[in-house]
Amino acid sequence: MIVTVCIGSYCHIKGSRLVLECLQNRISENGLEDKVRLKGTFCIGKCQEGVCVTINDELFSVTPDSADEFFEKQIKAKL
Repeated sequence: MIVTVCIGSYCHIKGSRLVLECLQNRISENGLEDKVRLKGTFCIGKCQEGVCVTINDELFSVTPDSADEFFEKQIKAKL
């Protein structure tokens, strides 16, 4: 699974660093480093709501407050 977090300026303001750190920690805590590839990218172009995150090209808007739930529902549950 490839998870890409936007680190462009607008998403940075919305907390992309915190989202990225949360996902990185949760992947590590669950021993999923061999199943999940976490990357950063610049603007994905859909910055309206939260931080843009894609999983295998499917787009999601994630906030620092929703990052744990996102990990559980969209990453861990689908492995």
